[in-house]
Amino acid sequence: MNGPDDGMWFRPKRYGYGSGLPITWQGWAVLAGYIATLVPIHLLSRLPGRGSRIAALILFVIATLVFLIVVSRKTRRGLKWRWGRRD
Repeated sequence: MNGPDDGMWFRPKRYGYGSGLPITWQGWAVLAGYIATLVPIHLLSRLPGRGSRIAALILFVIATLVFLIVVSRKTRRGLKWRWGRRD
């Protein structure tokens, strides 16, 4: 099933590796949540002291890994290299 009800939230890229834009509201919510998470992480990194920058880096890595795991599991036909042909 390749329609909007197939449970996938992201469209695969046509060329290269990765996902394209979200195709459902859940995908857009995940993307918006990730971006919203980056704002306080950025603000934390701007605080004085080395500890705040280290904490911001750790939080950034964790948030990005969680985002990438969700995207990889919810991309139609998975993440793989594509050469422009339709799968």
